Amino acid sequence: MKIAVSGKGGAGKSTVSAQLVRCFTLHQMPVFAVDADPDANLGLVLGLDPEKVDNLRPLIELQDVISAKNAGGGSFVDLNPDVDDVLDNYTLREGALRFLKMGGLKQGGSACYCKENSFLNAILTTMLLDRPEAVVLDMSAGIEHLTRGTARGIKAMLVVVEPSRAGVSTARAVDHLCADLEIEQVLFVGNKIRTEEDRAYLVNSLPRERFTGMIPFSENVLDRARRGEGLVSSMADLLPGLEKIYEMACGR
Repeated sequence: MKIAVSGKGGAGKSTVSAQLVRCFTLHQMPVFAVDADPDANLGLVLGLDPEKVDNLRPLIELQDVISAKNAGGGSFVDLNPDVDDVLDNYTLREGALRFLKMGGLKQGGSACYCKENSFLNAILTTMLLDRPEAVVLDMSAGIEHLTRGTARGIKAMLVVVEPSRAGVSTARAVDHLCADLEIEQVLFVGNKIRTEEDRAYLVNSLPRERFTGMIPFSENVLDRARRGEGLVSSMADLLPGLEKIYEMACGR
């Protein structure tokens, strides 16, 4: 099962991503938890050791590895290098969990940038199309790491949306990008729901049949985040509706 999670900054996508990751690990299923948002804090939300998370290098910064994988050298780019060893050697492991940081895509047209971005594309291709483990991608709102090729491996794109005009606008933009990439299943997750008015605003602003659930605002999530604690250690710690979202995204 390969799931991507997107949404406006602050909408709670890292929280939803972390809870989905823990659904997999609590079911004893190996899963890659991928921080694909340069501004996200997925590792910390998962409750991983902050020092280990800080010391884990984003894959796009592995210049020596990228150069070694660029078999053609110079401006020639190996678009499909073998990267299984990278996934084995540059991930933080905790039981069934494998955590890694992608880093931001480089902009511009130089050969260096092409090599780096092609390397990340190869990593995603391997995880999404070749490896048996589940994958949860904590994306930026722009989902820029995904290409038409890697998008073929995405089973479901979950768009986390809070009840605000900005949240809905971002959700619509992500939905449009997913259509361009031909991602077939795009689902919305309402988050930080305080009132029935919040719920009504979302279902009246976006296709209601594509909402997988509505997650209520939680002071407990804020308190645990302030204390630097992981959000989930058992099924009882899941936010209301999260297991249903997990099951729907997995097609269960």
